[in-house]
Amino acid sequence: MRQHRETGGPVTVVVATRNRREELHRTLRMLGRLRPRPPVVVVDNASTDGTADSVRDLFPEVQVVTLARNVGAAARNVGVSLARTPYAAFCDDDSWWEPGALERAADAFDAHPRLGLVAASVRVGAEGRPDPLNEQLARGLGTVPGLPGPRVLGFMACAAVVRVAAFEEVGGFNPLLFFAGEETLLALDLAAAGWEPCHLPEVWACHHPSVRRPPGPWRRRLEQRNAVLTMWLRRPVPRALAATADLARRARADAPARAALADVLRALPRVLAARRRLPPSVEGDLRVLEAG
Repeated sequence: MRQHRETGGPVTVVVATRNRREELHRTLRMLGRLRPRPPVVVVDNASTDGTADSVRDLFPEVQVVTLARNVGAAARNVGVSLARTPYAAFCDDDSWWEPGALERAADAFDAHPRLGLVAASVRVGAEGRPDPLNEQLARGLGTVPGLPGPRVLGFMACAAVVRVAAFEEVGGFNPLLFFAGEETLLALDLAAAGWEPCHLPEVWACHHPSVRRPPGPWRRRLEQRNAVLTMWLRRPVPRALAATADLARRARADAPARAALADVLRALPRVLAARRRLPPSVEGDLRVLEAG
């Protein structure tokens, strides 16, 4: 069993990063102001800008892992594997946690044994405007006895806290998806395994979107690809076929959709080998959300 550290509380913060050295430094400074100061693991996705060395020099209290290649969202799995706390919180290099947020999340995990993931509320930018996702999370699937907030089947990765045992049981973020929309599959897998993802509106993260974001067409390509691949990985075949056909229709006039469709066709053999249908209860919850 994982033990709490003597200092730093029960939550390890895992930060995945690639080639955003200065923004990562800001995030680490903000995390360093939290009291108690949580243990932090930075997983460097094969940066070429000296990220890892700069963190070791400027933030010696932070554990740094350098990956030989960019594995996308699966870098977070490496960070969680190094946690020596029962819970792990995710940051990107352009986000951080507000004071008290990690403690509130940890208290909820302690009090609710079925809770597998906390989806936080998010403030965006220097002005701290609420992210529109907050309202969607607040609606969720409603509350049930034994849980601290609305059940959800989605979240923002840079504003989530997980129970390490639950995260590792389901394999963490699926490397087949690499990046963009990877959260949905993890939420579905947690729910399928009996772990409840919930939204706690009183747990807040801050997101200052990076000025070095990937090009829009590239991200749209990955989002469309991963939405269809997630269908093939977990949903009924008719729904996966319909999603693929819809992508093919959009591909006629949209370059990112064409690239996404080609990606889907290349990945399909590996995806089908990893296919696992959701339990009827989780599939039913998904249909409720889709109908809404």
